[in-house]
Amino acid sequence: KEEWRRRNGVSLTYTAFFVRTAAAALRAFPIVNSHWTDEGILLRGRVNIGIGVALEDGLTVPVIKDADQKSLVGVARELEDLGRRARDNTLTLEDVQGGTFTITNPGVFGSIWSMPIVLPGQAAILATDAIVKRPVVVSDEEGDKIAIRSICLMSVAYDHRVVDGASADHFMNDVRD
Repeated sequence: KEEWRRRNGVSLTYTAFFVRTAAAALRAFPIVNSHWTDEGILLRGRVNIGIGVALEDGLTVPVIKDADQKSLVGVARELEDLGRRARDNTLTLEDVQGGTFTITNPGVFGSIWSMPIVLPGQAAILATDAIVKRPVVVSDEEGDKIAIRSICLMSVAYDHRVVDGASADHFMNDVRD
């Protein structure tokens, strides 16, 4: 982490990886990056990912515009900047508008399994919970074994008028992979 910060001038967080991964998955499964209108489903051309930021008096969701066009370093820089400005109460209206998908991270508070609620105007939201060590079964040439691994549970909530279970599963499998 220190080498990354020295070389790039920004901290590297798991959230940056989640944003880049979700952005790529949204490109692969554009129905998840759409929303319901009175005229039907509206597919979005841009991938603008809102990031839930907890504040002392609530939550705000600044948006990383065109997240699919940014490098990991670019996403990390924007996350750091938006998070700082959210805590300093200096976000602009433009900073919190235009989200097409949201990522929330209740894991920073120790949550190990959560289910978020979809924001109006979006079709889905991804929750990333705490990364914790758990016993898991691993298989190799010698057979199955119990091992301790760091595990992060993720969940996606979605508007069934837009996204069906199969599409949501494909999206989540892409994020996981």
